Amino acid sequence: MAIASKKTTTRTVKTAAKTTQPATRKAAPARKTALPAPTKAAPPKTARAADETKAVKPKKPKLVRDSFTIPKAEYAVLDELKQRAVKLAHPVKKSELLRAGIKALTAMSDAALLAALKAVPAIKTGRPKKD
Repeated sequence: MAIASKKTTTRTVKTAAKTTQPATRKAAPARKTALPAPTKAAPPKTARAADETKAVKPKKPKLVRDSFTIPKAEYAVLDELKQRAVKLAHPVKKSELLRAGIKALTAMSDAALLAALKAVPAIKTGRPKKD
């Protein structure tokens, strides 16, 4: 019978050890779950704000990069036009001048466009030879 009493004492010690460990483990996760809760609630608000800004902003047009050959005299006219724009308190880039020219050509009638095209001499395409 002495053996039976040893077994019960061992069991009670093990049970007491088990009950103390889970109690400390349960307390620690409770603190951890309390901290991430505000961060989980914040992303949906920012996601909604991002969706609203996307709906407001129009899509940017795709840009195309190109190169072309132009006579020096006509290239100098681009600089003169840039200087005129500066005097008008509206500085522009060469690409903006060219785009404005395209809009002006688009607005012309067929007869005026044909006259403008005939006024421009054809040049040899490709890269010019180095002098």
